[in-house]
Amino acid sequence: MTDIAQHMVYAYAVLRPTPEAARAVAALRGVAGEQVGLVETGDLAAAVGPVPAEEFGEAPLKARLEELTRLESLARGHHGVVSALAPLGAVLPLRLATVYRDEDRVRQTLQERRNEFLPLLERLTGRVEWGVKVYTAAGEEAAGVSEGDAGDAGLSPGRAYLAARRKRRRGAEDAWQAAVRTAARIADEAGEIAVERVAHRPQRGELAKAEGGENIANDAYLVPADRAEDFRARVLAAAEGQEGVRVEVTGPWAPYSFALPPAPAAHRESA
Repeated sequence: MTDIAQHMVYAYAVLRPTPEAARAVAALRGVAGEQVGLVETGDLAAAVGPVPAEEFGEAPLKARLEELTRLESLARGHHGVVSALAPLGAVLPLRLATVYRDEDRVRQTLQERRNEFLPLLERLTGRVEWGVKVYTAAGEEAAGVSEGDAGDAGLSPGRAYLAARRKRRRGAEDAWQAAVRTAARIADEAGEIAVERVAHRPQRGELAKAEGGENIANDAYLVPADRAEDFRARVLAAAEGQEGVRVEVTGPWAPYSFALPPAPAAHRESA
């Protein structure tokens, strides 16, 4: 399929080899605009594509992952392939930037990890991932005070300023406590439907600032596909009427959070 002197093999996902999967990948282009195909070993297959070695070897790939614009492009291409395959049934998304020297190394991985991949595929069949993030409301909304509220009647400007600061702190603390309670209520409600939950680390830094407010909970849930809308409705109902709290529900996604532990280093040529 490829000239290994010039190309490497980018791996997107593990799935079952079926005629539907073969037809699906035939219509897909990958992270380098390459034609995606299947590498098969009996009852397992990997969706892969040939990528230029000068761009996806260890050093250039590391540089790509450190540059935000190129990283975002890579992530979009990777997700595009995985999401196109997800409707076929269970798909195990591989880690972003999983690259092998050649297709023989892909086959070796499928064979050596068969007893891990097959139970995962069985467990994820008919299930999808939903994301739930709980935030305090941003800025003055969380604090419950605006610039126009800066002073109390009869106070000097200095005392009015200090009073306003105390009010903002109390408002922010109230919003934080409300978000924590809401997150716990959501976890209870979601647990009635979801079969698994992964609590990711809350977002911090610039990413959290872009979303607005403090991220209190950042959870992923594995949900039966036929109960997806029920799940979403119950999560939103659990957050209804909570002032100073914002809830974000996203999905359905391929089960990135529930698919795989990292591949053994010997099988991951670049990652």
